[in-house]
Amino acid sequence: MPEFVDASTPRMHTGHRVGRTPARALFWRLFLVNGLLLLTAAAALVFLPVTVSTPILLTELAVLAVGLGVMLAVNAVLLRATLRPLDGLAALMERVDLLRPGERLAVRGTADVAHLIRTFNAMLDRLETERGLSSAGALAAQEAERQRIARELHDEIGQSLTAVLLGLKRAVDRAPDDLRPELQSVQEMIRASLDEVRRIARRLRPGVLEDLGLHSAMNALAADFAEASRIPLTRRVDPHLPGLDGDAELVVYRIAQEGLTNVARHARATRAEMSLTAEPDGIVLRVVDDGRGLDGAREGAGIRGMRERALLVGARLTLDTTSSGGTQVRLVVPARAQRR
Repeated sequence: MPEFVDASTPRMHTGHRVGRTPARALFWRLFLVNGLLLLTAAAALVFLPVTVSTPILLTELAVLAVGLGVMLAVNAVLLRATLRPLDGLAALMERVDLLRPGERLAVRGTADVAHLIRTFNAMLDRLETERGLSSAGALAAQEAERQRIARELHDEIGQSLTAVLLGLKRAVDRAPDDLRPELQSVQEMIRASLDEVRRIARRLRPGVLEDLGLHSAMNALAADFAEASRIPLTRRVDPHLPGLDGDAELVVYRIAQEGLTNVARHARATRAEMSLTAEPDGIVLRVVDDGRGLDGAREGAGIRGMRERALLVGARLTLDTTSSGGTQVRLVVPARAQRR
C-alpha cells in the first residue's frame, strides 16, 4: 500500500532503509534465485564441451531437456520453500474471527516472509484489543439502556396498570350482576399484562443479582424459564462458588439468560439442564438441551453477543452438539475474574 506523507512534514526515522519493503525484498530474492540459475546454464554452455548441431540430434535434444528439467525443478523447490508459509497466512486470513481470539500463525520461512507473518500477527493483536475495548463500551451502554427501560416499565407502565386494576376493582364491586363477569375477565387480562411487564423488567435489569447475588439470581432465572417455557429444567448451582467480580457475575447471568432463551425459542427441546459449578480451570456454566442441535445454522446476533460478553472477562465460550443431538453452551470463567 503506498504511503502518503505531507510534503511539509519531515520524514521521521523509522529504523528501516528508505524504500526497503518486504515485497521489494521478496522480489529481489526471487530475481536473484532465477538469475543464478540462468547464469549457471549460460556458464555450462560456454565452458562445457557442449554443442548443438543443425539439425539437432536426439542425444543433444535429450541433454537440453534434462538440463531444462533440472533448472525448473531447482527453481520450483526454491520458490516453494520461500512461499510455502504464505499458504498458511492466506488460510488464517480466511478463517480469522475476532470473536475467537488467540489464533496466530507460527513465524517461519525466510526473513522477509517471517516479517510479513509477524506483522500480520501484530495486526491481529491490535484489532482484538480494539474490538474488546469497543465491545466493552457498547455493552456498558446496552446495560445502561436496559436499566433505563426497566425502570420506566416498572415505575410508569407498571404503576399505570396497577391504577387501572384498582379502578376496575371498584367498578366490578358496583357493576350489575350481568356485567360483572366481563369486567372480571378484563381485570384478569390486565393483571396478566402487569405480571408480564414485571417479568420483562426483571429480565432487563436483574435486581436479584445486585441484591442477593449470583446464586439466587441463577435460581430465579431457572424458575422464570421453567414457568414461561413449560420446558422441564434441571438446575444445579454450587452453593459454595468462589466470589466473582461484578462484571463477571453479569456476564455469567446474561449468557445463561441468552442460552435459556435460545432453548425456548429455537431448540424444540423437551427438557434442558443448567449448571454452575467450580472446577479446576475456573467457574463453569453449562446450558444443555435435547433439541435439534446447531444443525449447521449460522450464528445469530444472540450467540455473537454471548461471545462478546465472554471476551470482556477473558472467559472461554464454546457451543457443541451433544451425543444426543442437542446443544451445549459451555462458559469457563477463569480464576482471575474472581473477586479479590
